[in-house]
Parts: sequence; C-alpha cells; structure tokens
Amino acid sequence: MDSADKGRSPRAPGHLRWIAAPVSIVLAAAILTGCGGGGVKTITLYNGQHPQLTSALVAAFEQQTGIHVQVRTDDGIVLADEILQEGRSSRADVYLTENSPELMMLTQHGLLAKLPASTTDQIPSGYDSPTGNWVGVALRVSALAYDPSTVSSTQLPPSVIDLARPQWKGKVAIAPTDSDFVPLVGAVIATYGPTAALTWLRGLKANAALYQDDESVVAAVDRGQAAVGIINQYYWYRLRLEQGAASTHSKLYFFPNHDVGGIENVSGAAVLASSHDKSDAERFVAFLVSPTAQRILAAGDDYEYPARPGIAPNAALPPLSDLNPAVINVVSLGNDLPAASLLQQAGLT
Repeated sequence: MDSADKGRSPRAPGHLRWIAAPVSIVLAAAILTGCGGGGVKTITLYNGQHPQLTSALVAAFEQQTGIHVQVRTDDGIVLADEILQEGRSSRADVYLTENSPELMMLTQHGLLAKLPASTTDQIPSGYDSPTGNWVGVALRVSALAYDPSTVSSTQLPPSVIDLARPQWKGKVAIAPTDSDFVPLVGAVIATYGPTAALTWLRGLKANAALYQDDESVVAAVDRGQAAVGIINQYYWYRLRLEQGAASTHSKLYFFPNHDVGGIENVSGAAVLASSHDKSDAERFVAFLVSPTAQRILAAGDDYEYPARPGIAPNAALPPLSDLNPAVINVVSLGNDLPAASLLQQAGLT
C-alpha cells in the first residue's frame, strides 16, 4: 500500500458496480448473534470510514460501555453492496460510511432501522436522514489541490465546471472511480441537470489524467505531474501531515460563492433493520454523535469536520463557515445511481 493510503478505507476493484447495475438480493450464509464468546456483548460494524478514526471511536465506546464492536472495514460502496446482497440476513448491526448517497440507497431498500429522535436531534437536520434512518457524523468539503509553480492562485477557476473547458486540457487530475467523486457528480446533476453534467464529464475526460483514488490525485499534484486535482479537502491536509509542511509543494483551493465544486459531503451511520441487537447498535450510533466521540474526531488527524454543533474541528482546518461550501439537500443529492450512469456514459468507469 502506498504511504498516502495509510488510514484510508481500502478500495476494491470495481467498487462502483453496485450502483451501475441492477441489484440482486441474496441470502447470507450466516447471521451473527448479539453475543460473543464468554457472554461479552458484541455488535458488528460495517465500516466505510477511515480505519484509524473508527478504531479510536470504537476503543472509546468499548471502554465506556463494555460492548465489543467487531469491525469489517472496506470501501463504503462495497459494504453497501454487501448489505444489499445480504438483505434481511445481513451480518451487520451498524453501517458507517463516508457519503450520504449509500445511506439513501439502503434507506430506499428498507434496510435501515429508524433511529431514536434522541440521537438524530443531536445533529442539525440537514446532516441526517429526512426519515430518521441515519444520522450525520462528520463533514468534508470538495476542493482543488494545485501546484503553484504551474498555476497561480489568480488563475484558478471560480467553478469546478470550468475545468472541462479547453484551456485546462492536460492540466487536471481526477479519480472518477473513487467513491468520493460520485457525490460531486450527483451535486452537478442536482445543480445543472443531467445533460449539462454529462457534457461536463466528457470535457473532464478530454482534459484530465485519470487516477485510482484521491490520494493518488493529490500526490500527483504535489509532485508537479498535474496543475490541479479534484479532491476532498482532508486528503491534502493528511498529505501535508505525512510529509511535513516544508516538503509539501502543493496548495489547497476552495471554490468560492457556494460553487458546486465545494460540495459539503456528509458521512453518516445507521442501524440495520435486520440487526439482532438494535439496542446496543443504537447505543453505538448515539455514541458517534455524542460530545465525547465528536471531540475524538476533531482531535485526531483525520481532518474531517464534526457534524455536532459546538465542537471545534482540528486546528489546522479553516472554519467551515469561511469556506462557503455548496450545501445540497441529501434528497436532491440522491443515491448515486444517476451519477454512476453518467460516469459510465462519459467513459470514465
């Protein structure tokens, strides 16, 4: 694994397959019970978040409650695919993922339980399920990594849409099969419509070098292999932490005026409707939005914004309110199916 991938949920080949093809529901071979060996209570977490952050949260929860959390970590879309395939026989009690569209998809399939209002009320209503089936845990903003030796700050585009224009040919890096890129496409669809979004994607394909994931994009920009690269902001901060500020040659640019290129993404958690221990699963999700857990998130070097109001983020991050992100309703952002279809039509997957 490349050093830039440390702490990142693993990527699996073809991890967009579940949103680009019809879903078949099959029975799982086994169902985990709510108790582990020796009478210790155990719940199973399907984790699509960064492993280091999740490990810290799980350790604090286990210490506080005595409940053991068995963690299965993979890309959030891969795990959503597994839940869809397992259906009502899913082995998961809790699902934690980086982007809201996977949660919206599972909600639409009736696979998520309704959470207690005492949990969802901890987080602003724009950061959770409109039907109460999941709750926001962390926030991130799409941004542009850029190489100041190639392009000056005054030359940076006011909108992500501009990167499809001919003057950016050969200067852009993107990771279209990274699951973090799909919500950005969904945001463009929600803002400009599918026809304009497809035109934009085709322009990006003509202009951009393609990479496997956002880590590779920001590393390429930092090496001077691309002038700009579309990423979520935390990848740049993690790269700088890893190699040191003096050795980081790229900079980070936030699109102004609520441009769709700066979409605010919501990472969320849910209890499975099929869970055999909903009580303990609900306790874990409630813990994730508690002040204790949100401070763990803020104090770490994951560089995501806490979803709970009143918890200051990592000191390296600018205040979220200063970034003027594009805030798109989770219903309008949808379930990734339209975005996946356009990515396929544009030849990017």
